[in-house]
Parts: sequence; C-alpha cells; structure tokens
Amino acid sequence: MSVALATALAILIPAAVSAISQAWATSSAMHAMSRQPEAADAMRGVLLIALAFMEALTLFAFVIAIVMSGKV
Repeated sequence: MSVALATALAILIPAAVSAISQAWATSSAMHAMSRQPEAADAMRGVLLIALAFMEALTLFAFVIAIVMSGKV
C-alpha cells in the first residue's frame, strides 16, 4: 500500500506542478508578446525550450515512479 501511495505521489506532484508552471509561463509569454510584438520570435523560441525542459522533468518523474513501483 505504501509503495502504491509513494508511486502515485511521485507522479502526481511533478505533473501538477509542471502543468501549473507551463500555464504560467505560456500566459506570461503571451502577455509579453502582446506588449512587444517585435520581440515575439525570440520569446517564442525561449518559451518552447522552457516548456520542453518542464515536460522533460515530468517524464523523468514518470520513469522514477515506474521504477519505484517495481514494474521494470
């Protein structure tokens, strides 16, 4: 039971934090692009890289949760 709870928390917490941080970063980027449209291309590139790193951390947490469950 405790392994199942630890596994669930190991994926739940990083996934929730990643979703919130991705939404916040995207919202901030959209506001910045609307204020300064000439810099939108540079902001878009930085945003995509940041979103990729956030998603990668979530995937790493998923792999750790699978390893914790002992299914590998």
